[in-house]
Amino acid sequence: MAPPSKADKKAAVDAAAWMFNVVTSVGIIIVNKALMATYGFSFATTLTGLHFVTTTLMTAILKWLGYIQPSHLPVSELLKFVLFANFSIVGMNVSLMWNSVGFYQIAKLSMIPVSCLLEVVFDKMRYSRDTKLSIGLVLLGVGVCTVTDVSVNAKGFIAAFIAVWSTSLQQYYVHFLQRKYSLSSFSLLGHTAPAQAGSLLLLGPFLDYWLTNERVDRYNYDIGSLLFIFLSCSIAVGTNLSQFICIGRFTAVSFQVLGHMKTILVLVLGFIFFGKEGLNLQVVLGMVIAVAGMIWYGNASSKPGGKERRSHSLPTNKTGT
Repeated sequence: MAPPSKADKKAAVDAAAWMFNVVTSVGIIIVNKALMATYGFSFATTLTGLHFVTTTLMTAILKWLGYIQPSHLPVSELLKFVLFANFSIVGMNVSLMWNSVGFYQIAKLSMIPVSCLLEVVFDKMRYSRDTKLSIGLVLLGVGVCTVTDVSVNAKGFIAAFIAVWSTSLQQYYVHFLQRKYSLSSFSLLGHTAPAQAGSLLLLGPFLDYWLTNERVDRYNYDIGSLLFIFLSCSIAVGTNLSQFICIGRFTAVSFQVLGHMKTILVLVLGFIFFGKEGLNLQVVLGMVIAVAGMIWYGNASSKPGGKERRSHSLPTNKTGT
């Protein structure tokens, strides 16, 4: 039996990276829903700050053990990344509060064309006709099974606009920084997690009080809620790392397109564990269309000319990874 080729090994690692991201992302959604619904812990921004504290501890331990080598990221680049990332977190939380669920889902879907635009403008990326059509099919499918009531107001639209652009820029920047400074996923996370942890823990309690009119320091903590907070923070380490791994190996657009598999999986698990209310022919049809689009996208984008840069090279600064 012939040994596996380099392409086979890459495909296996790619599949493992996607599975890692899907499992941790779906897991943290389920844990956070239980934390908020069962225990009434509604301090989402502060919780995200705690996620990055845990991630910072993980990267510090890995550095101490020698698994993460010293590397350099300019302070100006770090500040831009943290700005985009924190606006993304805050924007998504505020958008969810101020908008209908339907418009919130539309805003999330619009991140794909925005990410495409960023790649076209900054990376001189060119998409084949099949790749563009497959992206459209994914958008259609996810839209059919998730978008219901759609109502728009001015402040909600502004929040969604900020959330979409900041999230798209943050995800583009993950790929950009890894390529430009030759940073591994662990190294980049080691630079960004401490800054995000500090800024979100400073900002989070005030933002959460503004959004919920409740103070995190006056929450009635008990063994159950603390256990779920610990579990959420533990899973978040994997979620943060797997996001950086996936975007680094692929692109922000691929991460967005195939990432909607998590949306479909969350819906399916919701119907399995929480009853079949809301499950109808429209939802099933949307799921089928979305999955077909993802399969088509994976096939179309991997073909020669499916998705390629037009004679454009990114200057790199070599650092240890």
